[in-house]
Amino acid sequence: MNLEQVLSDALPRIDSASDPAALDALRVEFLGKSGSVTALLKSLGSLSPDERKQRGAEVNRLRDALSEALNSRKSALDAVALAAKLERERIDISLPGRQVGVGGLHPITRALDRIVGIFEHLGYTVADGPEIEDDWHNFEALNFPPDHPARTMHDTFYFPDGRLLRTHTSPVQIRVMLEKQPPVRVIIPGKVYRSDSDQTHSPMFHQVEGLVVGEDINFADLKGTLLNFVRAFFEREPKLLFRPSYFPFTEPSADVLMNWELPDGSERWLEVLGCGMVHPNVLRNCGVDPERYTGFAFGLGVERFAMLRYGVTDLRAFFENDLRFLGQFA
Repeated sequence: MNLEQVLSDALPRIDSASDPAALDALRVEFLGKSGSVTALLKSLGSLSPDERKQRGAEVNRLRDALSEALNSRKSALDAVALAAKLERERIDISLPGRQVGVGGLHPITRALDRIVGIFEHLGYTVADGPEIEDDWHNFEALNFPPDHPARTMHDTFYFPDGRLLRTHTSPVQIRVMLEKQPPVRVIIPGKVYRSDSDQTHSPMFHQVEGLVVGEDINFADLKGTLLNFVRAFFEREPKLLFRPSYFPFTEPSADVLMNWELPDGSERWLEVLGCGMVHPNVLRNCGVDPERYTGFAFGLGVERFAMLRYGVTDLRAFFENDLRFLGQFA
């Protein structure tokens, strides 16, 4: 077989291979296990030693030339494929960039930060405590009687070991008074949990409570504090009504109602928070002398204040993660 002729016939076929599949077929035809060059190498065994040496060198040169031609054509096809891919994926840098939305604080976070900021301006410090509580801190130390409805499983989430998810942030008041003697002036923001869910209630919601304990603290101090807070939060001169109420941990106790103008122009008294003078039993439970010290406490729902400030009518909108709703506050 004329090896020069084999090479001259193979090179044009290799150069004309239009895609990697056709090129790979030629590689198998020439250099594969059953290829023509492989067959020539296998036939060397039938030659004499001198002929084998000379013929082997010629076949090796043929194999190397074909390999080089195949690799060169492969590089050329790869370059063409890469150029086509780059063209398909080319980015027109003259096009305007995609607009990236800028997030914002959740309305509950906005309201909570506003509440905390107002009370910090009034000289309060922020206290925090565990969300998983025991019965003593959550109920007993706060003067809840054993048969109080709030202790039932209908209102409170209990764990099998008797612990519970706190139903208010009041347990932190107990912890603060146990750790620090008066004067005390703190606010306690945080999540609380109750077995309740509808248009105006959520099983998890945010609460802010305040506690002031010291000498000569009276109800007038409480009223002045809440009046200043509501005025600052809603940025309007409020009309507040203190209506007698009952809470186990305060005596006297009051619900605070605010006169609110509705969208139709009418006015309505809305309950916005609860408050009262700290019950002497609560002070005693914390080692504070009620004959020397008095105090007041108050609590408000952050969601309630956020609904009023932002005109939201359904509490559940805060927790549905609807970007159309949340985007109004970004």
